[in-house]
Amino acid sequence: MAEYSYDVVVIGTGPAGESAAMNAGKKGKTVALVDSRAEVGGGCTHKGTIPSKALRHAVHAVMKFNRTPLFRAIAEPTLLSFSEVNASAQQVINKQVSMRRRFYSRNHFKIFNGHARFMDPHTIEVQTSQSTKDILHAGHVVIATGSRPYRPENVDFNHPMVFDSDTILTLDRTPRRIIIYGAGVIGCEYASIFNGLGCKVDLVNPGERLLAYMDDEISDALSYHMRGHGVLIRHNEMFESLSGYDDYVELKLQSGKVIKADAFLWANGRAGNTDDLGLENAGLEANSRGQLEVDRFYQTKVDNIFAVGDVIGAPSLASAAYDQGRAASGAIVNDSSYIFFENIPNGIYTIPEISSVGKNERELTKAKIPYEVGKAYFKDTARAQITGEDVGVLKILFHRETLELLGIHCFGDQAAEILHIGQAIMEQKNGGNTLEYFVTHTFNYPTMAEAYRVAALNGLNRL
Repeated sequence: MAEYSYDVVVIGTGPAGESAAMNAGKKGKTVALVDSRAEVGGGCTHKGTIPSKALRHAVHAVMKFNRTPLFRAIAEPTLLSFSEVNASAQQVINKQVSMRRRFYSRNHFKIFNGHARFMDPHTIEVQTSQSTKDILHAGHVVIATGSRPYRPENVDFNHPMVFDSDTILTLDRTPRRIIIYGAGVIGCEYASIFNGLGCKVDLVNPGERLLAYMDDEISDALSYHMRGHGVLIRHNEMFESLSGYDDYVELKLQSGKVIKADAFLWANGRAGNTDDLGLENAGLEANSRGQLEVDRFYQTKVDNIFAVGDVIGAPSLASAAYDQGRAASGAIVNDSSYIFFENIPNGIYTIPEISSVGKNERELTKAKIPYEVGKAYFKDTARAQITGEDVGVLKILFHRETLELLGIHCFGDQAAEILHIGQAIMEQKNGGNTLEYFVTHTFNYPTMAEAYRVAALNGLNRL
């Protein structure tokens, strides 16, 4: 057993842990990281964001090939298997791991591969192998252990046809029909992926609408588009039981409905990775979903322990996790790198994408804020007509009197990229946040960015 001392020990090498470590190291702190995996990158790289978005990209590319008449002179429409698109995702994962390993090596960070457990608020035991333990003494600790799919006890995840969003990556065939229970971000994204692979998809939603926190019009657009491509969406349906047989699974809903398929994906909720961290030895306690409570500095109730990323709950985005990790280490070193991020954009990688920032119509109406709407439909833009990606809309919500941007919502190809133009204007101070920017500046033509000019003119014509 060896003992080491560091200014900062970070538990987890996902986006939150990586940015916390990098920022602390750049500020002159001695840093070590602990990860239970043999490879760096955390759940984001190995189970979540990277593989699912790589899968989505491969499927979308094939869908675009199949619907483009020009390509019919080259080949007939085709479908890829899940194994084939999964192999392409693995290549991206390998590149990400290699790149991030270089980051840590270049900054001379020590990485302990093993299970971390608190002995006290300043001491962490790392079980690096069955017979070897290391003891880390830390001035500060950043918990960035991420999350995992929530698994209810009455679902048998050992059945070969039953998966969660982690184990779905082990699927070695393309199911004919798949049931997805849960219509949040993960459920909707995988519904798009499997639909694009030619599978029959039953998307079972316990709520009243897809992605209920999104702007209603955008949510409705996704629902309409999915149904148009054959996804069967079942709203207001609650789980009753799941039975697994040799060649199919059977889902029973509280409404009495029974659905059969040859694959089932549970995509309803996530839990923080805090079990067996020895939190009680550090004076901490997680909530029922394994999440830790923090203040606006990402500090727990124990002064020297911070928590960032999915382990603290919403918004549970890799982008937010990067910012939270850097902010937490900024608070530790007490310098200007601490920033409290509020207006965080959402990017949802369905097919097509969804992205938003700021308020939606429901929120503005409830707050009695006088707003107006400007829209640009992708089908009316030259760039979308050229690329064939003409499904979608850019929607700008702005104050009727001041013309300040209040919310931006986009549905369509490259929505997560398009959004950032509006986000940049929205964050301008001293009068810079104004709809007039889009009509007083020239946009390249043809581009998708031009949709902002079209939407702005559409909105101004309503005043």
